[in-house]
Amino acid sequence: MRRYGKHTDEDDVRVRPNRKGSRPRTHTRPKHEDASQGMVLTVDRGRFTCLVEGRTITAMKARELGRKGVVVGDEVAVVGDLSGAKDTLARIVRVEKRTSVLRRTADDNDPYERVVVANADQLAIVTALADPEPRPRLIDRCLVAAFDAGLDPLLVLTKSDLAPAEPLLEKYTPLGVPHVVTNRAELADGEAAERVRESLYGRVTVFVGHSGVGKTTLVNALVPEERRRTTGHVNAVTGRGRHTTTSALALPLREEGSWVIDTPGVRSFGLHHVDASRVIGAFPDLEPGTAECPRACSHDEPDCALDQWVSDGHADPQRLHSLRRLLATRELREDD
Repeated sequence: MRRYGKHTDEDDVRVRPNRKGSRPRTHTRPKHEDASQGMVLTVDRGRFTCLVEGRTITAMKARELGRKGVVVGDEVAVVGDLSGAKDTLARIVRVEKRTSVLRRTADDNDPYERVVVANADQLAIVTALADPEPRPRLIDRCLVAAFDAGLDPLLVLTKSDLAPAEPLLEKYTPLGVPHVVTNRAELADGEAAERVRESLYGRVTVFVGHSGVGKTTLVNALVPEERRRTTGHVNAVTGRGRHTTTSALALPLREEGSWVIDTPGVRSFGLHHVDASRVIGAFPDLEPGTAECPRACSHDEPDCALDQWVSDGHADPQRLHSLRRLLATRELREDD
């Protein structure tokens, strides 16, 4: 049975009124002006542990954020249950503007950028002097990433009881990178931790390094009340350590405004996202010399103006050598 005739018109169609009224669609999102500010401490399977008004709460990302990523170190706006009680869940409704972003790619051919942390201002590159052996190319790559992100680099050398630090430090003296040397005995009595702590005062420092270099052991010495599982053994065949840290975690130091962010051990640090023009910015004594360089100069070719700049005495030749070494490492696999 046909309810309407063959030739119906819109006026013939009965429309049942909506008793609740109609609400037109809108792209306007709530501003959440009453949201509380917080900091993301760690991320685990879509759940974010945040510090909000001195309390640790668990939150999820609001649907309105879409595909916008939230990472450790992010300053966020949070609404919902902020009591921090068990089984409560808040919502992250806004990610504030970041002051810095440390990125890496899986390798040099991978265009997909992974954000390591946000809003850090110092990168501590933790390297063992032995067991496992130091890998200068990874240090160079971390330095490039630090310069690209605008972070101040800090070289932290561990296990000096097994090998001297001077041969490795000689490679980085021209770069002027500050350093701290530690050993296991000094970590045990707290002396090394205090030396490292002096370099972290008032900073948000992200710790990066291979597995097995003692990174988490050092973090535990700095923040003993928040001990993380440590000591992945170093494989005798590969010379590499086991991962003991599986997620990044921000921890406050006792000094006001000082934070350390422990990250999982890395086995590669791709630099596909880094442009050479941003690396030269970390060399203020060499950057003016690039004014006469050919267009798209790689700064490591016969017509590069930096050679004449250095020959004229404007900069130390070792600085140019260090710059070219860092730029070259962008094109090479760290395992080469």
